[in-house]
Amino acid sequence: MNTTIEQDKAKLLDILKKEAFFRGKFILSSGKVSNFYLDARLVTLSAPGAYLTARIMLDMVKNDHLDAIGGPTLGADPMVGAIASLSYQTGPAFGGSGKPLATFIIRKIPKAHGKGQQVEGPALKEGARVVIIDDVATTGQALVESVEVLTKMNVKVTKAICIIDRAQGAREALSKYNVPMESIFTIDQFLP
Repeated sequence: MNTTIEQDKAKLLDILKKEAFFRGKFILSSGKVSNFYLDARLVTLSAPGAYLTARIMLDMVKNDHLDAIGGPTLGADPMVGAIASLSYQTGPAFGGSGKPLATFIIRKIPKAHGKGQQVEGPALKEGARVVIIDDVATTGQALVESVEVLTKMNVKVTKAICIIDRAQGAREALSKYNVPMESIFTIDQFLP
């Protein structure tokens, strides 16, 4: 399939609108009440949604000098798997020029058994440069908590990326940590 990133964005937006956008009364993870809900995991856990999201996010970081990409569980989980796989497929092992990316997932709390890790995936070295991702950003709480965990590990978060920015404070919350946020879509693309 040979499509442009803009074509991929249009396809992903169409899928999200059809399969992940719901109207009603919903309590968000932030505790806020909303008359709509975006369940992006319905899309990121599908083959076309995972592929399109990974392709777009890889394009968004193609000029960044980063060591890994990851984010908070559960929103980032399907995306990091797709990104790792696609980055490998576009790399030297398949005749491409892309760089295979290491990925990671951040638990809400450290694991109570085994090695007691809070960050899962290939070990992030001190001084590593990473991008964090999530599916939907509202207040940015999960992304901020991710920045705090990584900062304690002396890992530098260069930016955050989400699929949909609900424009309810995530950018501002991350700016306090000097972490810019980019989004594939904004909420105004879903609301009339």
